[in-house]
Amino acid sequence: MKLIRRILALIAILAVAIRGILSFLTWFEKQEEIDWSDDEDLEEAI
Repeated sequence: MKLIRRILALIAILAVAIRGILSFLTWFEKQEEIDWSDDEDLEEAI
C-alpha cells in the first residue's frame, strides 16, 4: 500500500512540474512575440 501511495505522489509531483514548465514556456514564447523596440522608443522620448 505504501508503494502505491508513493508512486501516486511521484506521478502527482511530476504532473505539477510538467504543468509548471509548460506554463513557463508558453509565457516565454509570448515574451518573444512582443515588440520591445516600442519600449525603447518611449524611454528615449522621456
